[in-house]
Amino acid sequence: MNRCQFVEDHQRRYGVKRLCRILGIARSSFYHWRRSAPLRAARQAADAQLAARIRVIHRASDGTYGAPRITAELREDGERVNHERVARIMQAIGLAGLRLRRKHRTTIPDPAAAKVPDLIGRNFTADEVNRKYVGDITCLPLAGGTFRYLATVIDLCSRRLAGWAIADHMRADLVVDALKAAERTRGSLAGAVMHTDHGAQYCSRAFANACRQAGVTQSMSAIGSSADTDFGSSG
Repeated sequence: MNRCQFVEDHQRRYGVKRLCRILGIARSSFYHWRRSAPLRAARQAADAQLAARIRVIHRASDGTYGAPRITAELREDGERVNHERVARIMQAIGLAGLRLRRKHRTTIPDPAAAKVPDLIGRNFTADEVNRKYVGDITCLPLAGGTFRYLATVIDLCSRRLAGWAIADHMRADLVVDALKAAERTRGSLAGAVMHTDHGAQYCSRAFANACRQAGVTQSMSAIGSSADTDFGSSG
């Protein structure tokens, strides 16, 4: 229990001076603590309201969003909040995002694939939503030594996960399904740029056709530069 709270609860019986001496706290510290009680109560109430909103966003993401993406969602909804506060509240209520660990090589270049220009140029920002996306595949280890593969489509303006697909394979269907999921989420991707690495899935004819049908322009990073699609999407 907080020592100041203990003094507050027992002062009528034992007196503030005696309790502070026994507990080793200055009386001035106790009185300051008591004066600031309304401010603490207001802050706790605000944190409780924010925690409720964080729970909703975290649940809607199927438990995948960490503090950075939840902060972005809150800001899009008009909440003035920083990442540190969101992280603190998430830790207090026992929430965490999905931590993706790359244990398998998921980028396998296709030397026969047609050349696609780099339209991003390592500028992983956008002034408007639904204009620039980045796609990636992450390996998810499961119990028993098995794996699943997660394909994501993330908006470079909001950092929101617009579309995703998960499967026990890394065929082109995986990234096509993720792109179609993003199209369903946003209604239309027409005019947007889709930036990926040179993995065989993204170089496939199936993915190129899916991009054309969605009105998306493909963009690819330099071969062998995996960092070009890793822009800090964890959590």
